[in-house]
Amino acid sequence: MLDRLPFMLGLRYVRAKRRNHFISFISLTSMLGLTLGVAVLILVLSVMNGFDHELRTRILGMVPHTKIEKSGGLEDWQGLADRLTERERVIGAAPYVEQQGMFSVGGRNEGAMVNGIEPSRESDVSIIDEHMVEGTLDDLESGEWHVVLGSMLARNLGVGVGDQVTLLVPEASITPAGVFPRLKRFTVSGIFSVGADLDGNLAYANIEDMQRLARLGEAVEGVRLELDDLFAASDETQAIINELGSDFRGLDWTYTRGNLFEAIAMEKRMIGLLLTVIIAVAAFNIVSTLVMVVTDKHADIAILRTIGATPRSIMGIFIVQGLAIGFIGILAGVVLGIALALGISDVIGWVESVLNIQFLNANVYFISDLPSRLNWADVGNIVAAAVTLTFLSTLYPAWRASRVQPAEVLRYE
Repeated sequence: MLDRLPFMLGLRYVRAKRRNHFISFISLTSMLGLTLGVAVLILVLSVMNGFDHELRTRILGMVPHTKIEKSGGLEDWQGLADRLTERERVIGAAPYVEQQGMFSVGGRNEGAMVNGIEPSRESDVSIIDEHMVEGTLDDLESGEWHVVLGSMLARNLGVGVGDQVTLLVPEASITPAGVFPRLKRFTVSGIFSVGADLDGNLAYANIEDMQRLARLGEAVEGVRLELDDLFAASDETQAIINELGSDFRGLDWTYTRGNLFEAIAMEKRMIGLLLTVIIAVAAFNIVSTLVMVVTDKHADIAILRTIGATPRSIMGIFIVQGLAIGFIGILAGVVLGIALALGISDVIGWVESVLNIQFLNANVYFISDLPSRLNWADVGNIVAAAVTLTFLSTLYPAWRASRVQPAEVLRYE
C-alpha cells in the first residue's frame, strides 16, 4: 500500500479542489506557461527548419553546388564534364558563361547576372525547368538572342514574353566613333519564379549567344557541377582542383550562400535557447505551487509520517504532483505546437490574401512565403528539456516536505 502511496496521493492532490484558490491559480499558470513555451518553441523551430529547407531546395537548386573554371577560358568543356561526372559525388555537369550587366527598357534599369547555358544540359545542374511559369528553356536557341528572366526582374522592368530588353555589359567597345558600352538587344522568351531573391537578379540566355557577347570564341568560363551531397561541396571542390592542377580554380556554394545557412543555424540555436527560458519560468512556477502545497498539507504529511510513510514516500508524492502538472502542460503544448507548425503556412497565406499584404519580401528574406517543416527530433528534444526542467523543479519542494517533523506539526493541531 505504501509503495503506491506517492502515485495515489500525488495524482489526488492534482485533481482535488483546494481550499486555497491562489494555489490553484498558480498551478493553472504553470500549466499554461508550459503549454505556451512548448508550443511556441515547436512552432519557431519548425519555421526555422522550413527556411533552411526552402533555401536548400530553391536557392541551392538554382545556384551551382560548385563551379570549375580555368584561366583564360575552357576550350574542351565537354571532355572536362565527362571526366568530372565519373567522380562518385558528381551527378551532373553543364557549361556556363556568366555576364554581369544591366537590363534597360523604357527608362527602367535593373542589374542582373545573365547565365549563358546549354538548354539541353541545364536540368542536370539546376531546377529551373520546374519553376518556369512562361515559356521553356528550349526557346533559348542559338542566334535568336532570347532571354529568360526571373519573375521579379520582369515585373520591375515592366516586360513580358515577346517584349525586348537591352542588356548593357560593363565592357567597352572601341570603334572609330569612340568608346561605347557593349550592349545587345534580347527578346524575352520565358519567365521563371522560384519565390526567392534570385527572381529579381538572375536571367538565362543561350551559351553561344553569351560567348559572342563576351567575345570568348569557342571557350566557356567553366563547368557547373551538381553533387549528391551539397554539404560535401568544399571537400569535393578541393579534391577536383588538386587533381586538375593549378590552372583551374573552384568556387563552391559556400562562398556565395554559405553565410545564409550559418546564420539560420546560429539563429535556430539562439532562439531555441531563449525560448527555453519560457519553459524554465513556467517550471519555476511549479516550485512556487508545490512549496505552497507543502505548507498547506503539513498536517496531512505529519499524519502520513505517523502511520509509517518514509521521507522518500513523502518526496515521491510531491514529485508525482509536480510531474503531473508538468505533463498536462507539456502534452497540451505539444498538441498545440504541432497543429500550429503544420498549419502556419496556410494561416499566414489566408491572412495575406484577406488583408492584401505581404509579410515576407523576397528581396529581404530570400523567399516570399512563410515555410514550416516539423522535425520530430526537435519535438523530442523540446519534450525532454521540458520534462527535465519540470522534474528538477519538484525536487526542492519535495525535499522540504520530507523534512516535516510530525511532532512539531501535530502539537498545534
